[in-house]
Amino acid sequence: MYMASTEERVRSLVADNLEVDGKSLGSSVDLEASLVDLGVSSMDIVSFGKVVAQEFNVTFTREHCPTLNNLRELIEFLDSQAA
Repeated sequence: MYMASTEERVRSLVADNLEVDGKSLGSSVDLEASLVDLGVSSMDIVSFGKVVAQEFNVTFTREHCPTLNNLRELIEFLDSQAA
């Protein structure tokens, strides 16, 4: 059975859950860019964090948030939690 990689799953969540000016960021989003720099509102980032936490069964603490500056760091964090 094929299991999607963390990156594929995060890209899918971005495409399904994040919009800027009414348009989906899509799954080809730059993983090195911060969501804020891409124009995502802070409320949408919080909502996205909840979706990611549920999808990957992880908990984000206040301490995690400043260290997750872009989607690449988020993916690395999720992979570290799964190990």
